[in-house]
Amino acid sequence: MQSSPENTIILEAKKLTRRFGGLVAVNNVSFAVKKHEIFGLIGPNGAGKTTLFNLITAFIPFSSGELVYEGKVISQLKPHQIAGLGIARTFQNIRLFGELSALENVIIARHLHTKSNMITGVLGLPLAAREEENSRQKALALLELIGLSDRTEEKAKNFPYGDQRRLEIARALALEPQILLLDEPAAGMNNHEKHQLSQFIRDLRDRFNLTIILIEHHVPLVMGLCDRIAVLHFGQLIALGEPSVIRNDPAVIEAYLGD
Repeated sequence: MQSSPENTIILEAKKLTRRFGGLVAVNNVSFAVKKHEIFGLIGPNGAGKTTLFNLITAFIPFSSGELVYEGKVISQLKPHQIAGLGIARTFQNIRLFGELSALENVIIARHLHTKSNMITGVLGLPLAAREEENSRQKALALLELIGLSDRTEEKAKNFPYGDQRRLEIARALALEPQILLLDEPAAGMNNHEKHQLSQFIRDLRDRFNLTIILIEHHVPLVMGLCDRIAVLHFGQLIALGEPSVIRNDPAVIEAYLGD
Protein backbone atom coordinates (compact mmCIF):
# COMPACT_ATOMS: atom_id res chain seq x y z
CA MET A 1 0.00 0.00 0.00
CA GLN A 2 1.38 3.41 -0.94
CA SER A 3 2.09 5.81 1.93
CA SER A 4 0.21 9.11 2.11
CA PRO A 5 2.19 12.34 1.57
CA GLU A 6 1.97 13.06 5.32
CA ASN A 7 3.85 9.81 6.04
CA THR A 8 6.54 10.37 3.41
CA ILE A 9 10.01 10.78 4.89
CA ILE A 10 11.56 14.01 3.56
CA LEU A 11 14.72 14.19 5.71
CA GLU A 12 16.60 11.44 7.49
CA ALA A 13 19.60 11.73 9.79
CA LYS A 14 21.60 8.51 10.08
CA LYS A 15 24.04 8.25 12.99
CA LEU A 16 25.12 11.89 12.69
CA THR A 17 28.22 12.62 14.76
CA ARG A 18 30.27 15.76 15.19
CA ARG A 19 33.42 15.96 17.30
CA PHE A 20 35.28 19.11 18.26
CA GLY A 21 38.61 17.76 19.51
CA GLY A 22 37.73 15.62 22.52
CA LEU A 23 34.16 16.97 22.76
CA VAL A 24 31.40 15.02 21.03
CA ALA A 25 28.76 17.70 20.35
CA VAL A 26 26.42 15.39 18.40
CA ASN A 27 26.74 11.70 19.12
CA ASN A 28 25.32 9.06 16.78
CA VAL A 29 21.95 10.82 16.31
CA SER A 30 19.35 9.25 14.03
CA PHE A 31 15.80 10.40 13.24
CA ALA A 32 13.45 10.86 10.30
CA VAL A 33 11.23 13.86 9.59
CA LYS A 34 7.96 13.41 7.72
CA LYS A 35 6.77 15.73 4.99
CA HIS A 36 4.53 18.57 6.23
CA GLU A 37 5.09 17.93 9.92
CA ILE A 38 6.31 20.38 12.56
CA PHE A 39 9.21 18.64 14.25
CA GLY A 40 10.60 20.01 17.51
CA LEU A 41 14.15 19.74 18.83
CA ILE A 42 14.56 20.39 22.55
CA GLY A 43 17.10 19.82 25.30
CA PRO A 44 19.28 21.68 27.82
CA ASN A 45 21.79 24.34 26.78
CA GLY A 46 24.80 22.64 25.21
CA ALA A 47 22.80 19.57 24.19
CA GLY A 48 23.90 19.88 20.54
CA LYS A 49 20.73 21.29 18.99
CA THR A 50 22.26 24.18 17.00
CA THR A 51 25.23 21.99 16.06
CA LEU A 52 22.71 19.56 14.56
CA PHE A 53 21.15 22.41 12.56
CA ASN A 54 24.65 23.38 11.37
CA LEU A 55 25.24 19.80 10.21
CA ILE A 56 21.91 19.62 8.34
CA THR A 57 22.62 22.91 6.53
CA ALA A 58 26.30 22.07 5.87
CA PHE A 59 27.68 24.98 7.90
CA ILE A 60 29.97 22.43 9.53
CA PRO A 61 30.95 18.96 8.20
CA PHE A 62 30.04 15.65 9.81
CA SER A 63 32.65 13.64 11.68
CA SER A 64 30.61 10.61 10.62
CA GLY A 65 27.07 9.70 9.61
CA GLU A 66 24.81 10.43 6.66
CA LEU A 67 22.05 12.86 5.76
CA VAL A 68 19.34 11.84 3.30
CA TYR A 69 16.94 14.33 1.68
CA GLU A 70 14.07 13.06 -0.47
CA GLY A 71 15.83 9.72 -0.78
CA LYS A 72 19.19 11.15 -1.86
CA VAL A 73 22.38 11.37 0.21
CA ILE A 74 23.37 15.04 0.60
CA SER A 75 26.18 14.66 3.14
CA GLN A 76 28.89 16.21 0.94
CA LEU A 77 27.07 19.31 -0.29
CA LYS A 78 27.95 22.95 0.42
CA PRO A 79 25.59 25.38 2.23
CA HIS A 80 24.43 27.10 -1.00
CA GLN A 81 23.71 23.69 -2.54
CA ILE A 82 21.65 22.67 0.49
CA ALA A 83 19.70 25.94 0.21
CA GLY A 84 19.23 25.33 -3.50
CA LEU A 85 17.69 21.93 -2.79
CA GLY A 86 15.04 23.54 -0.60
CA ILE A 87 16.40 23.58 2.97
CA ALA A 88 16.42 27.08 4.53
CA ARG A 89 17.10 28.25 8.08
CA THR A 90 17.08 31.08 10.55
CA PHE A 91 19.76 31.58 13.18
CA GLN A 92 19.84 31.71 16.97
CA ASN A 93 21.83 34.94 16.63
CA ILE A 94 20.02 36.95 13.96
CA ARG A 95 22.09 37.39 10.79
CA LEU A 96 20.45 40.16 8.83
CA PHE A 97 22.28 42.75 6.72
CA GLY A 98 21.77 45.62 9.14
CA GLU A 99 22.64 48.45 6.75
CA LEU A 100 20.29 47.16 4.05
CA SER A 101 16.54 47.73 3.98
CA ALA A 102 14.00 45.06 4.85
CA LEU A 103 13.17 44.74 1.15
CA GLU A 104 16.83 44.37 0.14
CA ASN A 105 17.38 41.69 2.77
CA VAL A 106 14.61 39.57 1.27
CA ILE A 107 15.52 40.27 -2.37
CA ILE A 108 19.09 39.05 -1.75
CA ALA A 109 17.76 35.62 -0.83
CA ARG A 110 15.81 35.49 -4.11
CA HIS A 111 19.05 35.53 -6.14
CA LEU A 112 19.34 31.76 -5.73
CA HIS A 113 16.35 31.47 -8.09
CA THR A 114 17.47 33.92 -10.77
CA LYS A 115 19.09 32.91 -14.06
CA SER A 116 20.58 36.29 -14.98
CA ASN A 117 24.14 37.22 -14.06
CA MET A 118 26.31 40.31 -13.68
CA ILE A 119 26.77 40.69 -17.45
CA THR A 120 23.05 40.57 -18.25
CA GLY A 121 22.47 43.00 -15.38
CA VAL A 122 25.12 45.49 -16.49
CA LEU A 123 23.89 45.35 -20.09
CA GLY A 124 20.30 45.85 -18.94
CA LEU A 125 19.05 42.83 -20.85
CA PRO A 126 15.32 42.00 -20.58
CA LEU A 127 15.90 38.78 -18.59
CA ALA A 128 17.70 40.67 -15.82
CA ALA A 129 15.02 43.36 -15.66
CA ARG A 130 12.19 40.82 -15.55
CA GLU A 131 13.86 38.77 -12.86
CA GLU A 132 14.67 41.86 -10.79
CA GLU A 133 11.04 42.97 -10.86
CA ASN A 134 9.82 39.43 -10.13
CA SER A 135 12.14 39.20 -7.11
CA ARG A 136 10.96 42.58 -5.89
CA GLN A 137 7.29 41.61 -6.12
CA LYS A 138 7.81 38.30 -4.33
CA ALA A 139 9.83 40.02 -1.61
CA LEU A 140 7.08 42.62 -1.13
CA ALA A 141 4.50 39.83 -0.83
CA LEU A 142 6.56 38.12 1.87
CA LEU A 143 6.99 41.38 3.79
CA GLU A 144 3.22 41.87 3.67
CA LEU A 145 2.73 38.32 4.93
CA ILE A 146 4.86 38.97 8.02
CA GLY A 147 3.30 42.37 8.68
CA LEU A 148 6.17 44.63 7.61
CA SER A 149 4.81 45.98 4.32
CA ASP A 150 4.76 49.54 5.69
CA ARG A 151 8.49 49.48 6.55
CA THR A 152 10.05 47.98 3.44
CA GLU A 153 12.66 50.74 3.02
CA GLU A 154 13.71 50.87 6.68
CA LYS A 155 17.17 49.54 7.58
CA ALA A 156 17.07 46.10 9.21
CA LYS A 157 19.24 47.27 12.13
CA ASN A 158 16.50 49.72 13.18
CA PHE A 159 13.83 47.04 13.62
CA PRO A 160 12.94 45.83 17.12
CA TYR A 161 14.03 42.31 17.99
CA GLY A 162 10.71 40.60 17.25
CA ASP A 163 10.45 42.25 13.83
CA GLN A 164 14.02 41.23 13.02
CA ARG A 165 13.02 37.64 13.80
CA ARG A 166 10.09 37.88 11.40
CA LEU A 167 12.26 39.51 8.73
CA GLU A 168 14.72 36.66 8.99
CA ILE A 169 11.87 34.18 8.47
CA ALA A 170 10.76 36.14 5.38
CA ARG A 171 14.30 35.95 4.01
CA ALA A 172 14.36 32.20 4.55
CA LEU A 173 10.98 31.86 2.81
CA ALA A 174 12.37 33.79 -0.17
CA LEU A 175 14.52 30.73 -0.88
CA GLU A 176 11.27 28.84 -1.60
CA PRO A 177 12.17 26.00 0.77
CA GLN A 178 10.52 22.67 1.33
CA ILE A 179 12.07 22.44 4.80
CA LEU A 180 12.34 25.48 7.09
CA LEU A 181 14.63 25.24 10.12
CA LEU A 182 13.86 27.76 12.87
CA ASP A 183 16.49 28.22 15.60
CA GLU A 184 14.78 29.57 18.73
CA PRO A 185 12.17 31.69 16.91
CA ALA A 186 10.43 32.67 20.18
CA ALA A 187 13.56 33.95 21.93
CA GLY A 188 12.93 37.32 23.58
CA MET A 189 9.16 37.21 23.06
CA ASN A 190 6.47 37.57 25.72
CA ASN A 191 3.69 34.98 26.15
CA HIS A 192 1.26 36.82 23.87
CA GLU A 193 3.89 37.09 21.13
CA LYS A 194 4.74 33.41 21.55
CA HIS A 195 1.09 32.46 21.08
CA GLN A 196 0.93 34.58 17.91
CA LEU A 197 4.18 33.03 16.67
CA SER A 198 2.82 29.53 17.18
CA GLN A 199 -0.20 30.27 14.99
CA PHE A 200 2.04 32.04 12.46
CA ILE A 201 4.26 28.94 12.14
CA ARG A 202 1.21 26.73 11.57
CA ASP A 203 -0.07 29.13 8.93
CA LEU A 204 3.33 29.14 7.18
CA ARG A 205 3.38 25.35 7.14
CA ASP A 206 -0.05 25.19 5.51
CA ARG A 207 0.33 28.16 3.14
CA PHE A 208 3.69 27.06 1.70
CA ASN A 209 3.27 23.29 2.24
CA LEU A 210 6.38 23.31 4.40
CA THR A 211 8.06 20.86 6.69
CA ILE A 212 9.27 22.77 9.74
CA ILE A 213 12.00 21.78 12.20
CA LEU A 214 12.42 24.07 15.17
CA ILE A 215 14.69 24.46 18.17
CA GLU A 216 12.89 26.09 21.05
CA HIS A 217 13.36 26.41 24.82
CA HIS A 218 9.80 27.45 25.60
CA VAL A 219 8.34 24.04 26.42
CA PRO A 220 4.61 24.98 26.31
CA LEU A 221 5.06 26.37 22.78
CA VAL A 222 6.82 23.20 21.61
CA MET A 223 4.29 20.88 23.24
CA GLY A 224 1.36 22.75 21.73
CA LEU A 225 2.83 23.25 18.26
CA CYS A 226 4.88 20.22 17.29
CA ASP A 227 3.64 16.93 15.82
CA ARG A 228 6.70 15.11 17.15
CA ILE A 229 9.64 16.07 19.32
CA ALA A 230 13.24 14.86 19.56
CA VAL A 231 15.13 15.42 22.81
CA LEU A 232 18.92 15.81 22.91
CA HIS A 233 21.08 15.57 26.03
CA PHE A 234 24.88 15.85 25.91
CA GLY A 235 24.70 15.32 22.14
CA GLN A 236 22.69 12.12 22.35
CA LEU A 237 19.08 11.49 21.33
CA ILE A 238 17.33 10.37 24.52
CA ALA A 239 13.69 10.46 23.34
CA LEU A 240 11.62 10.82 20.17
CA GLY A 241 7.84 10.87 19.88
CA GLU A 242 4.60 12.82 20.12
CA PRO A 243 4.33 15.56 22.78
CA SER A 244 2.21 13.38 25.09
CA VAL A 245 4.94 10.73 25.07
CA ILE A 246 7.80 13.20 25.55
CA ARG A 247 6.02 14.98 28.40
CA ASN A 248 5.88 11.78 30.43
CA ASP A 249 9.22 10.25 29.50
CA PRO A 250 11.27 9.70 32.72
CA ALA A 251 14.60 10.36 30.97
CA VAL A 252 13.32 13.66 29.54
CA ILE A 253 11.86 14.75 32.88
CA GLU A 254 15.18 14.05 34.63
CA ALA A 255 17.37 15.65 31.96
CA TYR A 256 15.30 18.65 30.96
CA LEU A 257 11.68 19.13 32.00
CA GLY A 258 11.98 18.56 35.76
CA ASP A 259 8.95 17.83 37.91
